[in-house]
Amino acid sequence: LDFLISIRYDGANTRGSVPGKEHFMPCSISNRTPKQDGFFMPAEFSPIRQVWILWPERPDNWRDGAKPAQAAYAQVAAAVARFAEVTVGVSCEQYENCRAKLPPCVRVVEISSNDAWVRDCGPTFLKNTAGETRAVDWEFNAWGGLYDGAYFPWDKDAAVARKICEIERVDRYRPKGFVLEGGSFHVDGEGTVLTTEMCLLSPGRNPHMNKAEIEHMLCEYLGAEKVLWLKDGIDPDETNGHVDDVACFVRPGEVACIWTDDEAHPFYRVAHESYEALCAMTDAKGRRLKVHKVCLPKVPVCIGKGFAIDAAEGSFPRQEGEVCPASYLNFLIVNNGVIVPQFGDENDAAALAQLSAIFPDKEVVGVDTLEVVYGGGNVHCITQQQPR
Repeated sequence: LDFLISIRYDGANTRGSVPGKEHFMPCSISNRTPKQDGFFMPAEFSPIRQVWILWPERPDNWRDGAKPAQAAYAQVAAAVARFAEVTVGVSCEQYENCRAKLPPCVRVVEISSNDAWVRDCGPTFLKNTAGETRAVDWEFNAWGGLYDGAYFPWDKDAAVARKICEIERVDRYRPKGFVLEGGSFHVDGEGTVLTTEMCLLSPGRNPHMNKAEIEHMLCEYLGAEKVLWLKDGIDPDETNGHVDDVACFVRPGEVACIWTDDEAHPFYRVAHESYEALCAMTDAKGRRLKVHKVCLPKVPVCIGKGFAIDAAEGSFPRQEGEVCPASYLNFLIVNNGVIVPQFGDENDAAALAQLSAIFPDKEVVGVDTLEVVYGGGNVHCITQQQPR
């Protein structure tokens, strides 16, 4: 019979181990940082073992009882599953429905949540040079808490990261008093973090911290050396301007950025300011960034007439004519594939062609995610990668 050995982690956390196997009880590490322990967040273009998704069902965010959104999520899961393992977390009430709508190769586990944005409420996975995996469990407050958050309560979402770490038997760092969402930053895996001032300096996140203190936390918990700040995002009312709609790393020293030549486009200013800023930036290795332009949808996506969305106290209302944060850059890089949003727009094909040129060694796959952007995000927002 195998036997258990109890060991003490940094004098604070006890866990059991089986010789030659992973330990049984993952630790919550609060007295050290990933950087101190040699852990860092790998770039999204690094090898990925698994992708996590949460199942949508909230009727005050998703129209028509979330059924159209569920169909879109299922398409995203199926596309991602071509390139990596996929696990979908779902409530007990929706388990059978979710299981029936997903391919057999997709694992379904019961995880309750307030909504379906695992990029933001899920864990940020880390690695070290030995290939070990840990994660960061950030504080989550629904994109602004009681100041300007999207809904209340968010207690179930705040527990998602811990539950995923328990399922995967991964130790997690818990930076108490620091609010952050996974969609608010990108990393290159070589010491550089990309984010926006609009989001991370929002009064609803960490008003007790200044910019330098926030930079320090990002570097300590993502294992980085330098933070690059863009000014704004394209969704000030949803997430306070997450960077994953605006720009991302596509390989070391190279980024992609949204672009439009249409001065009447609602995202024209942000696109041009971001592009010009990125062209003048250098990364943690001292490289001047090479910046690729990726078009925006030609026609801005807006909430249409007759959207059957429930009204609920404490949730963010959906208004007819509201501009949605539709961006082809809200894609997911997953091993040999790139899963790209499609909106039924004239520029859908152009975006796929541009991204195929940026990723010549990967298969670029378009998925109709119009129903996802109606809820406030897209492919990148509804997925969270776990490194190989």
